[in-house]
Amino acid sequence: MKRSLLELEIKNLIISSLDLEDLSADDIDSSAPLFKDGLGLDSIDALELGMALKKKYDLTLSEDDTEYKQYFYSVSTLCDFVSGQKNIDLE
Repeated sequence: MKRSLLELEIKNLIISSLDLEDLSADDIDSSAPLFKDGLGLDSIDALELGMALKKKYDLTLSEDDTEYKQYFYSVSTLCDFVSGQKNIDLE
């Protein structure tokens, strides 16, 4: 799978799961932070996004994982996390 396709899937998942219908995938920079100064998501959004990722990709997410915040830094880091968990080879 191409990295750009997985990033697009994740962007669309963010938009649909968080009801950000006023945004398009093109509005979300893959390397920009998702929280605070970036997209402006909050902790509730993180929970909802985590649930959506678990459902779509059958991921294992643990709140005890110290790297949890790093996974959710940007679309790019989420892409790396999903591809690593699901053994997706990004071309």
